[in-house]
Amino acid sequence: MTKYPLKEHHAHELHAFSGRPLAEITEDADLSADDLRIHADTLRQQAAIARQAGYEQLALNLLRAAELTIVPNTEMLKIYDMLRPDRSSWDELMRLADYLESNYQAAQNAMFIREAATVYRERGLLRRE
Repeated sequence: MTKYPLKEHHAHELHAFSGRPLAEITEDADLSADDLRIHADTLRQQAAIARQAGYEQLALNLLRAAELTIVPNTEMLKIYDMLRPDRSSWDELMRLADYLESNYQAAQNAMFIREAATVYRERGLLRRE
């Protein structure tokens, strides 16, 4: 069972996106940008804690975040822009979902985008072609 807070109970298991152990991330260390990014495993552990505490929606959000840790920032900004109302068509959102699923194994995010596309269609928020 994973206990919260992770830093107190599981510090030896935590590491940055770079792979550097949490214990080595200090103000005196020569750090890279990837040393300051969260690792997907940490988000998955946080999701397990949220689920154990009965916060299913929070757990799902953390699992989606874990999937996105490997998506480059430039792509994340494009995805964010595509998900704004009236920015994308149904087909574009379906292609985006397929892209995330096939290139990043981001199945939870792909499902979320497909659900969003359905809601956008119902509410008239898709870009008109």
